[in-house]
Amino acid sequence: MKFDSLEDGVTFYRNYAKICGFTTRMSSVKKSKSDGAVIFKYCVCSKEVFKETPKVALKRNRKRVVTRVGCKARVTFRLCKEGGYMVCFS
Repeated sequence: MKFDSLEDGVTFYRNYAKICGFTTRMSSVKKSKSDGAVIFKYCVCSKEVFKETPKVALKRNRKRVVTRVGCKARVTFRLCKEGGYMVCFS
């Protein structure tokens, strides 16, 4: 699937995620060293990875809810030579 701009692709994936019942976040970006253009952009489920437990357990009054449960939903957008961005499967 090809998009004219990166924003179009991200918007499409956010709408898809909303229909499927999950939310997304931006994971990381790889940019070109020469001109700073975005080459790869990763969009992942907001519950993608497991959070590490703190090494030093601090006494707290409030317990935090675990929100990262290891969901594997993700999409990668790759810059095409002819312009635009394409969904890349990894």
